Amino acid sequence: QVRLEESGGGLVQPGGSLRLSCAAFGSTLSWLSMGWYRQAPGKERELVAVIFFTTLITNYADSVKGRFTISRDNAENTVYLQMNSLKPDDTAVYYCNAISMRGTYWGQGAQVTVSS
Repeated sequence: QVRLEESGGGLVQPGGSLRLSCAAFGSTLSWLSMGWYRQAPGKERELVAVIFFTTLITNYADSVKGRFTISRDNAENTVYLQMNSLKPDDTAVYYCNAISMRGTYWGQGAQVTVSS
């Protein structure tokens, strides 16, 4: 059974940094892509960043370009989201997402709160 485990969320002051990690367990599948979505209270879930494994192409939401970086450790089946220059508007639950030929998988979510 595939399981995605997120870590690295927390409380940070505006302008600070956090790094989220997402490790995929229980799978021998080849991932097509892994990425991060977020959902703030009262808002719809939105794509933050994604990395495509065959091409290593990355894609970011306009609101995070230049501040967030997605990367992967293929050997560890792990994807990271480095978040710099955080703003209060970045406050949300961040969800890891992974797509293979067999389906789409989600992590349980990690809370990120940006507040002074």
